[in-house]
Order: sequence, then structure tokens, then C-alpha cells
Amino acid sequence: MNRRFGYGTVLSWARANASRWGLVVSFFLVCAFSADAARIGELEDTQFWEQAWRFVSLRDDVVRTALLGAVFLGISCGLLGSFIVVRKLSLFGDTLSHAVLPGVAIGYLVAGQKDPLAIFVGATVAGVLGTVMVNLIKKTTHIKEDSSLGMVLAGFYGVGIVLMNRIQKLPTGTQSGIDKFLFGQAAALSPTEVWMIAGVAIAAVLLVWGFYRQFLLGSFDVGFARALGLPAGVFHYVLMMLLAFTVVVSLQAVGAVLVSAMLVIPAASAYLLTDRMHRMLILASAFGVISGVLGAFFSFLGNSLPTGPLMVLAASTVFTLSFLFSPRHGLVSRWRKHRSREKRIQNENTLKAIYQVREASEFAGEGVKLSDLASRMRESEEETRARVEQLGAIGMCDLKEIEDEWFAFLNPDGWLRACAVVRNHRLWELYLTNQAEYEPDHVHDDAEVIEHVLGEETVRQLERLLDYPAEDPHGKLIPSLADLQRSLTREPREGRSSGYRMPNQ
Repeated sequence: MNRRFGYGTVLSWARANASRWGLVVSFFLVCAFSADAARIGELEDTQFWEQAWRFVSLRDDVVRTALLGAVFLGISCGLLGSFIVVRKLSLFGDTLSHAVLPGVAIGYLVAGQKDPLAIFVGATVAGVLGTVMVNLIKKTTHIKEDSSLGMVLAGFYGVGIVLMNRIQKLPTGTQSGIDKFLFGQAAALSPTEVWMIAGVAIAAVLLVWGFYRQFLLGSFDVGFARALGLPAGVFHYVLMMLLAFTVVVSLQAVGAVLVSAMLVIPAASAYLLTDRMHRMLILASAFGVISGVLGAFFSFLGNSLPTGPLMVLAASTVFTLSFLFSPRHGLVSRWRKHRSREKRIQNENTLKAIYQVREASEFAGEGVKLSDLASRMRESEEETRARVEQLGAIGMCDLKEIEDEWFAFLNPDGWLRACAVVRNHRLWELYLTNQAEYEPDHVHDDAEVIEHVLGEETVRQLERLLDYPAEDPHGKLIPSLADLQRSLTREPREGRSSGYRMPNQ
């Protein structure tokens, strides 16, 4: 179902929360650099290219296992992370990743060893319990959701750390490997754990594929989903259950501290690149896979480089690139658009000034003296010359010296655009005067802004509404569309066409 994001709410939310995304990424970067996690394998020092080829050739079992786990982890985190991002539940993912820690410890204590199944069951139960507690606090008290999430996160994580310390004091505690669940160790993934990660990823893909419409409506308009008879609550809890499973199976690879980063950052990167949910799901999954593979690769290249944090660093790099170069929302792209818009407005103001100078002389002659134009624009001749040269660079104006005096001659495209800007300006002035009952001397500043953004269709609607006026509130001619189509009379000037007369002149 191709619906525009958020029914008008999601994109505005993304812009309003851009600074928050920066803080989130900064937090994950700090965590990534400070984390004490293990690299893929304890391999001897080798040359860079030898290590890279060893990774690409997949000769080591540990590399194949870690890589498969990273790929499936990226898919599931990207898919489910997209839904928690658009539902504004990013903190919920962080809470869930910390809430499962007591379950991990209890699963180990019950099994007496690092049993993947026992740890999975314990962590899942703890995650579900944390979710229930958040909803219970929110529904039975006046405490807001963010506060309840913070309390559950801190409380469950504290219990988990206490139990972890208890395990470390056991006779076999230092060899248990349970501490790797804090920061992750992809090298320690067993085939069973990889199968569990793959199973969750496949389940997530199948459920999202089969019930995409239900998940989509529940993410953006719960009321509309219920009006259609869809069990929005059921699908919400299915999504939360999938999220809990994803968090649990990701702990060994990424760790409880950083798994929320893999849920949020790839989805946030995709969020900046598209306003279609199905594309966001694909991009987020791709970014998750890329982040996982790059984290495993760079961990394999160096000595004692952590896998999980490097995955997060790779995801953060992707987010940074999206944040800077996203076609619609990237900082660089927006800066370039702003600069282009400013340049266009500056050119249009210059064209309008040339028209006004010609109008003041009753359109006598073809060119406009640079000195007269500078006086009209209230700037120096050097500044005006630069503006005219800028118009010449885009083929709208010629600058020519005649008898020691510089003249600006508009080309066909320049003259048409000048007339169009003046037409927009004067129609809007007349509209404000007639329809909005503005005083004629109060409409100029508003028209100065609106003249640059009025589209041709809007201008034609104004003409019809005002019954095709010929003059503005100040008695000046309004070039009509018909006038523009008849106004160009080509008179050769030294082999070039650049002579123009307004109609009826």
C-alpha cells in the first residue's frame, strides 16, 4: 500500500527531531569507542590485504558464522527498527534491550552453563515482563511513557548487572562468556544462535510481507485502522514480540548496550532518504546488512577490534552520509537548494529592475544603462555589473559597451522571465487590494516575496478571479499571458535577436 508517510505528520516530525538524532548518534559513538568487546577470532598478525582476502574468501568457520549472523541481524533490525522509528518508539527499543539482561543471567543460572535456548527463553520472558510493566505504569498512573520507559530500563538493567556480578563470582564465572552479552562478541556466535537469528529474521520478513497493510495503518493512524475493523492492538503486540525476539537473539552479536543502535540508526538513515514506507523497509534492511558486514570485516582486519561497536560505527557512518547528503533533508542538499533559490531570486529581482527601468522610459530603446539600473537597485555599478554578468552566464542578458557607456540587453528568455515576475508581483498586489482589502501602499513588501513562488497555474487562477485585469493598484500595466506571447518582436542587432517591445507601444 503506497501511502504518503504519516498522513502529513511524519516528515515534520523528522525535521523537528533532527537535533535529537544527532544526540542519539553521538551517544552510540561514545558507547562504541568505550565498549570492551572482542574481535572476530584471535588470529595472528598479518598484512592488510592478506586479512582482507581471508575474510572475503570465507575460509574461516568463525568468519562464516559471524557474517551470516550479521546479515540476518541487519535484516531483522532494519525491518523492525523502521516501525519503531515511525511509531516514535526508539526509546522502547533501548528499554527492551536493557530489560532482557536479567533474563539472560537467570537463563544462565538455571541451565548452569551458556545454553542458547535457556538464555533465549529467559531473555524473552524478561523482555515481555518489561513491556508489560511499561504499559502498566503508563495506564495506571499519571506518569508519561518516556518516564516509565526510563524507570523500567534502569531498574531491569540494574538487576541484570547485579546478577552478572553474581555469575562472575561463581567458580566457572570467568569462563562463562556471559559478560559478552553486554557488548557483544560475534566471534562467539554458535551455529544454534545463528539459526535463531535467521529464524527471527525470516519470521519478521514473512509477517511484514503478509500483513504490511495492517502494520502500516497501525503505525500511522490507529483510529483509521480500527474503523476499518483491523485488530490494531493485536498487530502492535505482534510487532513488540518480534522486537523482543530480535533484541534477544542480537545480544550475543552486538550486546545489550548497543543492540538498540542497530534498531534505530539504519532505520533513521533510511527515514531521511524516502517518504515511502516500503522503500524505507528495504533501505533500512540494506543499511543494517551493510553495517553488520562492515563491522565484521573491520573487526577481522585488526587486533582486538570489537565487532559489535564497529557495526554501530558503520551504521553511524551511513547515517552521517544520509544526514549530510539526503536529496530532500540532507544538510548539504538543503544548503545547495537554499543557495540556488537565493541565486534565482537575485536574478529575478535584477530582471524585474531592468523591466522597471525600461518601463520608466516608456520602453524607448532596447538596452538599459548600467548606471540607471544601479540607481534603480540602490547599489554600486560594480555590484550591478556582477548581477548582469550572472544573468549573462545563464543566457538571459547581454552586456555591451556603447560610446563609453555600458548597457544591459535582455535576451528572449530574460525578457519573458522579467515580464512574468512583474506580472506575478502586480497580480498579487491587486489581489491583496481587491480581495483582502489591503491598502495599496501596504501590498508591495508582501508581493516582493510571493512573486518568486507563484506558479503559472496559480497566476492564471488569479487572472480569472480578477477578471483579467490590465493595471495594478498603482495604475501600472500588468503583462498578461497573451501580452507575453505577442510581446517579442525580433529585431537583429549585430547578428543577434535582442530587440523587444511591449504591446501597444
